[in-house]
Amino acid sequence: MSYRNLEIWQIARNLVVDIHKMTLNELPKFEMYEEGSQIRRSIKSVKSNIVEGYGRRRYKQDYLRFLSYALASNDETSDHLETLFETESLKNKSLYQNIHERLEILGKKLNLFIQSVGKTHISEK
Repeated sequence: MSYRNLEIWQIARNLVVDIHKMTLNELPKFEMYEEGSQIRRSIKSVKSNIVEGYGRRRYKQDYLRFLSYALASNDETSDHLETLFETESLKNKSLYQNIHERLEILGKKLNLFIQSVGKTHISEK
């Protein structure tokens, strides 16, 4: 098994691509280096922390710590998205709603995954 098989990683990967494209195509140029840069980094952190945690899955506490980082970065990404929309830098309401909904779904799935890992004994190599 690979981290690539994890649904949470797959969702995060798709969000990385879509948010990156959003920042390049939907935001004013000045936002590419401000909030656009922040949201790109926070969503990439979600995906990267899932991967790093998976690499340490034999050590349950490490795994849980990195999954918690991923969840926190997901929340940060939602906050950046809301800021972009509320300041009208992102004017595309349907794009905002789509990404916002997907971030909420990812947050719920990360929470459930954290709970599941917390309850199980890690023995897979």
